[in-house]
Amino acid sequence: MTSPLVQTTDESLLAEFFQASVGKWRSERRYYTLPEGETKVMESLITIRFLEQGCDELQKLVQMHGLPATVNLTCGAKVTWESTNSISGRKESNGKTIFGALGSVLYRDRGFATTKPVTAQYYFPNPKTLCLRTEYNGSVFEEELKLVGSKYRTRQTIISRAGEQLMIGQYLEKRI
Repeated sequence: MTSPLVQTTDESLLAEFFQASVGKWRSERRYYTLPEGETKVMESLITIRFLEQGCDELQKLVQMHGLPATVNLTCGAKVTWESTNSISGRKESNGKTIFGALGSVLYRDRGFATTKPVTAQYYFPNPKTLCLRTEYNGSVFEEELKLVGSKYRTRQTIISRAGEQLMIGQYLEKRI
């Protein structure tokens, strides 16, 4: 007998997920452009820091989203990265993003394809898997991040526009 799939947006699960992700990671990524199937291979060094409720970064995130000053995001994470094209060795990008949670909404200071603040709906199909859905500029970004033990994470991102899938990103992240 199988148990039913239970989805939850429990903020304590999100805090546990962020805390379990703290540290330095090497991310091996493949981006598949659809329908042609063009592949881009990247490697990124990622650093994740847990953000406590009330910290300066989360208070700035509240301001960026125009939320009332009385709003207190429950927790968050700061992610920094430096990416290199694995084939050419050329530096592709570097940057940072801030995440902050309130209810079933994950607030971000920027999106995947925009520098403007965005929000995502999140849920957990199980305690080790975080799913996000972000929509802006006519595009939909569906992401799944899964903790695999204490040394690995997998990620998958599907980017769609007008109901058509445009890109799939797959990632294996190893703790360093």
